[in-house]
Amino acid sequence: MLKTIELKTTRRIEFVDITAQVKQAVKQAGIENGICLVFVPHTTAGVTINENADISVQKDINNCLSALAPHPGKYLHREGNADAHIKATLTGSSLTLIIEKSQVVLGQWQAVYFCEYDGPRSRKAHIKTLRNPG
Repeated sequence: MLKTIELKTTRRIEFVDITAQVKQAVKQAGIENGICLVFVPHTTAGVTINENADISVQKDINNCLSALAPHPGKYLHREGNADAHIKATLTGSSLTLIIEKSQVVLGQWQAVYFCEYDGPRSRKAHIKTLRNPG
């Protein structure tokens, strides 16, 4: 089953918790054991798993990524968003999650985050669930 979620980001850099939408997609798929793939079809956005208990973690991640790829910077890419492309490459565009007993397996403090690096924009994330064979 493939579910696409629509996101509207409000800031240039933003971490949006999409854990509830991922869990809902797994529930709707009715899969007891399998895999859940989360894919972001954008070159200036990504997806990651990280702590959901302390908002300062997302701020620290943003600060570190922005130190590695500052905006603005001396880049060859002329659209003004080269830093966003670099940050998206570092976080990646997909995740694989385990489904066990109809639940997404995450650690106690983990959440799934859509990572916006070139907002605000209208974005999508695709959630694909696959049943274990046998």
